[in-house]
Amino acid sequence: MTTLTSAKKPRLTTSAMIASIAAEGQKTVAAPFGHALVKEAAKRPEIVGMTADLSKYTDLHIFGQAYPERHFQMGMAEQLLMGAAGGMAKEGMMPFATTYAVFATRRAYDFIHQVIAEENLNVKICAALPGLTTGYGPSHQATEDIALMRGIPGLTIVDPCDALDTEQAVAAIAAHQGPVYMRLLRGKVPLVLDEYDYQFELGKAKLLRDGRDVLLISSGIMTMRALESAKVLAGENVDVAVLHVPTIKPLDEAALIQHCGRPGRLVVVAENHSAVGGLGEAVATTLLRAQICPAFRQIALPDEFLAAGALPTLHDRYGISTESMVAAIKRWLT
Repeated sequence: MTTLTSAKKPRLTTSAMIASIAAEGQKTVAAPFGHALVKEAAKRPEIVGMTADLSKYTDLHIFGQAYPERHFQMGMAEQLLMGAAGGMAKEGMMPFATTYAVFATRRAYDFIHQVIAEENLNVKICAALPGLTTGYGPSHQATEDIALMRGIPGLTIVDPCDALDTEQAVAAIAAHQGPVYMRLLRGKVPLVLDEYDYQFELGKAKLLRDGRDVLLISSGIMTMRALESAKVLAGENVDVAVLHVPTIKPLDEAALIQHCGRPGRLVVVAENHSAVGGLGEAVATTLLRAQICPAFRQIALPDEFLAAGALPTLHDRYGISTESMVAAIKRWLT
């Protein structure tokens, strides 16, 4: 396992494991998931919180402090976690089951598929460290989680951008009847969408800014990067639109067809996920079926096992940093 370093940047003082991607001086909100779940649980006594020895690292400990009698620690047993969550849902409870995305998707996949999804049980799986948000290498990097979960019938998939998106998504998925997989942003989570009059709606994409030259379609943390890239490119007379797609499944195909059908723009899908099986391929399939064929590019993680190292270095190396995105878009426009 190769650890990466960079001579061009100051020595990093943070751990490779740290999950926050907030830039220095950026607005953040502490533990938006945990606090939103506490707020929602006050209105919904059926909500229970469950985890596989990771309460502190998924921010579920905040819920546990508020509702200790509704907090269940299942130990290092993700298959048991999902099986028990399904059982509780059958008894009328609404489990919010939290763990790391790699453990939820790769280790407990069959239990989610057979116990939860096949019976359409009301379980909300909230999975931390999605995509490349940890530097611990392939054992912890859930770069293929969306591809895996997209294949499960009836499973709703949510990929929030920031703290506001996460807070609003918690209420929305609690109101939704059926199983949900939500990528979880934890710790000090950036706050960016408050500047865009944003409101999360399950199953709906949102145009955050318009532009004549490029349409950036993004989900999760890549929407934050897309907005940053659009601001940088505006200084170089490149007008960039940003379409945020927080719900990966069901996909807002009508919005995609509407915005991608506008002629003369480069369409770029940006995702914190493997180039295989994620948002990019879902968008491309939607457009092809609708016989819409714009100039199309994809910003995504490569189809390989990624290296370990500090997150800024890894994001530069694998093309999902703001600087890398700007350089790629400029190259594609020439």
